[in-house]
Amino acid sequence: MTEQNSATRRFSQTVDVGGIGIGGSNPIRIQSMTNTDTADIEATVKQIKELGEAGSELVRITVNTKEAAAAVDIIKELLARDGVEVPIIGDFHYNGHILLRDFPSCASFLDKYRINPGNMGRNANFRQMIEIAIQNEKPVRIGVNWGSVDQHLLTRLMDKNARLPVPKDAHEVLLDVVVESALQSARMAEEFGLAHNKIILSVKLSSVPDVVKANQILAGLCDYPLHIGLTEAGMGLQGIIASTAALTTLLSEGIGDTIRVSLTPAPGEDRATEVRICQHILQSLGIRAFTPSVSACPGCGRTTSTFFMEMTEEVNQSIAQQMKRWKTEYPGVESLKVAVMGCVVNGPGESKYADIGISLPGTGENPKAPVFIDGELHTTLSGPTIVQDFIKILENYVRQKFAQSKPS
Repeated sequence: MTEQNSATRRFSQTVDVGGIGIGGSNPIRIQSMTNTDTADIEATVKQIKELGEAGSELVRITVNTKEAAAAVDIIKELLARDGVEVPIIGDFHYNGHILLRDFPSCASFLDKYRINPGNMGRNANFRQMIEIAIQNEKPVRIGVNWGSVDQHLLTRLMDKNARLPVPKDAHEVLLDVVVESALQSARMAEEFGLAHNKIILSVKLSSVPDVVKANQILAGLCDYPLHIGLTEAGMGLQGIIASTAALTTLLSEGIGDTIRVSLTPAPGEDRATEVRICQHILQSLGIRAFTPSVSACPGCGRTTSTFFMEMTEEVNQSIAQQMKRWKTEYPGVESLKVAVMGCVVNGPGESKYADIGISLPGTGENPKAPVFIDGELHTTLSGPTIVQDFIKILENYVRQKFAQSKPS
């Protein structure tokens, strides 16, 4: 996996989560969360594996009952047996202090605890969770959601705002509350003895402008690593677009050390879809690369044939089938740029810009397809085997270019 860290990326402390560095100069990490009943060990292990294989570098599980807490050490042991090393985060609300106290193996096996001060408060229960984290040398993520803000803090800041000569809009006060709740909780955790580099913060809201504004404020007030994302993005296209808008804005400003797309899955949909969306966002911004990118013509009146669409699909499928092997045999192949273009207007130019590209003939044009490699004309294809011939050229290019970077 290649990395391209922005020169303007916000500085943050590095927090180690189960051997994965978050913040500092580490890559922006992708997270996901299971939606299985954690007490269903078989289903939870299966989904963790699927998320890990898709590229989730940390996976969060719900720990809300005694049965779920008792299952954690078995889940971790089964994952270790199968060679799955993805760190597991415990998601706690309301009764986390009781579960961590009563199930010490759960406290020991989890790689990080997620605490919501809005549901936990900053009282003896919060302190107990922090002390257990210290005893087990675990980091915590203090995550504030606007659906469960600290009501005492909200009341106090609302009252304070009402006394101002020119009061803020109530919505602005709510943003102040989620930011202040996270910061106060972090300061209190440190007062209880938790190390500064054991804390990650997040403030999540459902509105794109709100989550952007809240994280911009928070980023300017601390050096804790920030986990960013919408708290509930929604389903399908709505969720994808909202998440992309929020994450792209923040990441482009250098804000964010770990991300999640909280997508509502359609019935039967692969849970790992949200992981792949994260990968596409990071790759589109040039921050990380996960798989070769294929630029393709959108089609117009010059391309009334569907051939270029079918060829693009076949090229994508071929790459997807090869990637598991390619990533092992050809380090750096993730950065490969491929172009499949539909006519002579942009085709040759786009193909020359890519590492390897083909410019197909548009409607009524000469039925020949020039192939460009590293900006130079390599060959011209024609006939019914254009797709298969191009894929062979692509595979040969990968072998020649990326075999050079294989470790000896």
